[in-house]
Amino acid sequence: MEDKKIKTEDKAKDISQGAAKTVAQDVYGAPKRGGQGGRDSGRGRGGKGFNRGERPKEEIEQRILEVARVTRVMAGGKRMNFRACVAIGDRKGNVGVGLGKGADVTMAVNKAVNRAKKSMVNVPMVNETIPHAVAHKMGAARLILKPAKKGRGVIAGGVTRAILELAGVSNITSKTLGSKNKINNARCTLEALASLRRGEGKEAVQADKKEANKEK
Repeated sequence: MEDKKIKTEDKAKDISQGAAKTVAQDVYGAPKRGGQGGRDSGRGRGGKGFNRGERPKEEIEQRILEVARVTRVMAGGKRMNFRACVAIGDRKGNVGVGLGKGADVTMAVNKAVNRAKKSMVNVPMVNETIPHAVAHKMGAARLILKPAKKGRGVIAGGVTRAILELAGVSNITSKTLGSKNKINNARCTLEALASLRRGEGKEAVQADKKEANKEK
């Protein structure tokens, strides 16, 4: 009996360590590999050293916005699951947000990434910023995005900053109002970016006014 308990405890430790490693790779990236040990490890000594510049980079980056532990009341008691909110982007105008649940952190993150890939939007940009200002509201979350000059940087906080950086926006000013829920703010930011029109400020505003007059 004691041997069985020890084996089960070892399995639980291995599972938890594996989940921690996968989450660390999602947040900080895969660990860098070194060259082969020994005398031939250096590049200048004729060995097969690892060249960092030749390492292929992933086109899509991902960031874990939130990981929470949620419980559900069942007939036999409470069942514990994990919920993960993940943002992905290629820093070239494409960005998405996904939410996933699973019995393990790794499973929840994988589900969130797959859903984020299906909900990706393209962000129009002019001179490394958005073409015009936009104010968006979704439920209790409110967000204001304004274009900025070069060198201004990304003035944002929380999940909004992570999403804008993954989208590739280098200069922008934003303000989050209302709700402090990370998931609601992430969805509000994505909808605000999806509502942007291509074209520079005055042209986009005039197009909005024309459509509003047509609807009337």
